[in-house]
Amino acid sequence: MDEYLARIGAARPPRPDAGALGELHLRHLRTVPFENLSIHLGEPVTLSEQALIDKIVDRRRGGFCYELNGAFAVLLRSLGYRVTMLAARVFSGGSLGPPFDHMALRVDTPEPWLVDVGFGRFVNRPLRLDLRTDQADQGGVFRLVEAEEGDIDVLQDGVPQYRLERRPRVLADYEATCWWQQTSPKSHFTRSLVCSLLTEDGRLTLNDRQLVRTVGDEREEITLTTDAEVLAAYRDHFGIRLDTPPTRPGERVTG
Repeated sequence: MDEYLARIGAARPPRPDAGALGELHLRHLRTVPFENLSIHLGEPVTLSEQALIDKIVDRRRGGFCYELNGAFAVLLRSLGYRVTMLAARVFSGGSLGPPFDHMALRVDTPEPWLVDVGFGRFVNRPLRLDLRTDQADQGGVFRLVEAEEGDIDVLQDGVPQYRLERRPRVLADYEATCWWQQTSPKSHFTRSLVCSLLTEDGRLTLNDRQLVRTVGDEREEITLTTDAEVLAAYRDHFGIRLDTPPTRPGERVTG
């Protein structure tokens, strides 16, 4: 876990309190990218604690929600935090995705916090899980709203992002939907190729071969035309070293 802390540029906190939690959350978002490259590199995503730590810490990669929040849960527990995995269904086009579509975390300090380092452009710091008023964050204005059957809708700038369950879960509960995310033609992750990282003044994202840098309301786009440029972008901007670029959606060669 000391290596994990070094990976995100954080010191071991003296106590598992809310202040340290917020700092760890922010540092994780700024150092470990949200990415789905494994799906397009033919690498299976394995939901075991050791596999997640190996990928993020030893291989210095990122991942998507199950990997990022799953690994972060391991780190937080090692530091003395009380962590509960929660399942969520993501809103898309006004409808909800499949069960276990997303993993988020509840962390009690003892106040309950919604912790999520695996949802791309979202909160920079944890949200109070027990508040139903607006919560301002650098990522926007967030509000948690009571939903059907005791669930909680999480809104960002007034737009529903996902519906959160309250029931505790374990890593194995997400395996079926994680497999679906990796294989189904209906999955957002099989149809897109993304690597994204929060920066001090905005966000840097590589969508396929389109490198997008946002700073406030300003947006700069650069199209990468060669494999060498793509590999250099992954290495220089996201710290990911690859031998070959991920296969772009729709261009996978079989046989």
